[in-house]
Amino acid sequence: MIAACAAPGLAIAFWRTGAAAAVLAPVLLARERRIVLPRGRGLWLALAAGLALAAHFGTFIPSLSYTTVASSAALVCTQPIWAGVIGWFLGERLPGRAWAGVGVCLLGVLLMTGVDISVSGDALLGDGLAVTGGVFGGVYIVLGGFARRGLSTLDYTVICYGTCALWLLPVCVLTGTALAGFSGEDWLRIAAITVFGQLVGHSLFNLVLRSISPTMVALGGLFTVPLAAIIAAVALGETPPAAAIPAMALLIAGTALVISARARAAAAS
Repeated sequence: MIAACAAPGLAIAFWRTGAAAAVLAPVLLARERRIVLPRGRGLWLALAAGLALAAHFGTFIPSLSYTTVASSAALVCTQPIWAGVIGWFLGERLPGRAWAGVGVCLLGVLLMTGVDISVSGDALLGDGLAVTGGVFGGVYIVLGGFARRGLSTLDYTVICYGTCALWLLPVCVLTGTALAGFSGEDWLRIAAITVFGQLVGHSLFNLVLRSISPTMVALGGLFTVPLAAIIAAVALGETPPAAAIPAMALLIAGTALVISARARAAAAS
């Protein structure tokens, strides 16, 4: 839906998070009966997660204007790789199997960008934006995992989405990105992205972050890679180059290796 939408990527990012926060804020207000912001570490982590989400959407969504849905989805779904590396920097021990997965995934990134270089410079730019979106997505997942230890799903979600939109708004203004004037069809697409991608998709991730590790939560993103490629091929006539398929397979396999290795290590400990 993002690739089919003529609205600028940054505008889509702003509206999907801003509208989602606007929908959920009254629910939070009705539940709390008064406006109360949580205090302490949880609040700061949620604000930081909102900033990371803004960087994630601010790079990933525009990438779809330059490269294929298949390439962008495969590269941005390397989030568990980056979440694992961040966890290692924070003191988590990564098993050898996980590091093997990181290597396989990086090989897939190199192969994918090599394929897209032969297509166009724009495709390479899109790949770079998608990888950057994956890195910030990993940061967002890790921060969310810590924040959810002290915050309810609703508190965390409203703060995170609202912070994301507040960061994206000045970026849109400074870059001259139009936030209105779109066709009725594009507004419907943005509404659908907000409902299915944000209110349902991301909010479900936020819900389970309290009981499931951030890396395992990111596993759900892997299923979007083949499905997004198939839908884009059918709906948009956008078929990735044949040489990109092995790269996608490496990205999925490497990410799956990291996830399974960390899951085993967590179970053993």
